[in-house]
Amino acid sequence: MSKVSYYTPEGMKKLKDELNHLRDVERPKASQAIAEARDKGDLSENAEYDAAKEAQGLLEMKIAKLEEVVANARLIDESQLDTSKVLVLSTVKLRNQQNGQELSYTLVAESEADLKAGKISVTSPIGKGLLGKKVGDTAEIQVPNGTLKFDVLEITR
Repeated sequence: MSKVSYYTPEGMKKLKDELNHLRDVERPKASQAIAEARDKGDLSENAEYDAAKEAQGLLEMKIAKLEEVVANARLIDESQLDTSKVLVLSTVKLRNQQNGQELSYTLVAESEADLKAGKISVTSPIGKGLLGKKVGDTAEIQVPNGTLKFDVLEITR
């Protein structure tokens, strides 16, 4: 069962760069480590060889997982986004009803989330609570320590 994820061009490039690095740099390093360990003699008592083989197995699993993510990744055409409601890649200006603080978040794919940069995942509680809201709506969002209420002030791309 594959899960489709949506990415910005920047996020997609980062994903493909990581995959290429694993394939082109890390994979040859792992093969080299196995070859060096094999040259050291008896494989039945060679812990270095076993460790190198295990590291290679983990690397191959990571590559396979990343290949699946890339295969199921979809690029978002930002020019086609509807700004009448909150969607992936929308930048939303909010006001916290409790303290009056204004916040601005951009909703992105889970792998691109970076709270310091104001990017939150659409799968996070706040992201889920904002999806589909329009300017003037109030989003009531369940978080671990209660319910937050945000007024949606503005939606942009």
